[in-house]
Amino acid sequence: MLNALELTGRADTHVRRDETLGAVLHAQAAAALATLRAAAAEAGVSLYVISGFRDFEHQCSIWNAKFRGERPLYDREGELIERLTLSESQLIESILAWSALPGASRHHWGSDCDVIDAAALPRDYRPQLHPSEFAPGGVFSRLSGWLDSNAARFGFYRPYATDRGGVMPEPWHLSYAPLAARALASLTLETLRPALSEARVLEGRNRVLEALPGLYERFVLNVEAAPVPLSGV
Repeated sequence: MLNALELTGRADTHVRRDETLGAVLHAQAAAALATLRAAAAEAGVSLYVISGFRDFEHQCSIWNAKFRGERPLYDREGELIERLTLSESQLIESILAWSALPGASRHHWGSDCDVIDAAALPRDYRPQLHPSEFAPGGVFSRLSGWLDSNAARFGFYRPYATDRGGVMPEPWHLSYAPLAARALASLTLETLRPALSEARVLEGRNRVLEALPGLYERFVLNVEAAPVPLSGV
């Protein structure tokens, strides 16, 4: 079990860098991912980890930059929107559709990662991590299809597979169920609220804390169910 600091990304005592994968993950997730990657390679898919563990400060920097208009904002159709046209509540929901609330990111747990197929990359192509890349005909469609058929065999699933009215679909986002299911159950409002209250800088903090119960239900808990059994492989 992760403690409150680990759950909210304020400690990294539960993760380590796996040099083979080139990513920082929980050791159990890394071992399972290495096995999954080896199986994918046999099918011609070169699984590459774009992002693994992400701490609170990193997530907070993403949040603050979007809140200030220093990074682009998108609506639920993926179209750019102008920050100044949004109320504070609309701004918060716009950010949460595409980026996790600091302290509530699944990347804090070391169980989750973002992946692509390096073998499918055209020369000089920069991955956008956009759903269209994983759709039929997209550059990573083969990876997506392989994960659909095989991820659960290794204990992985995609928590943002469909639009449930919270976080937008992220077909690149893999979650190691035996760890992530327990972490999600442990990340209560009572655990999350102090992380936000004590943050050095968190844009929109007062409004976030005021709306936190609803945001927590919609953007943290509202994910695809983990596959069962959760014992891994």
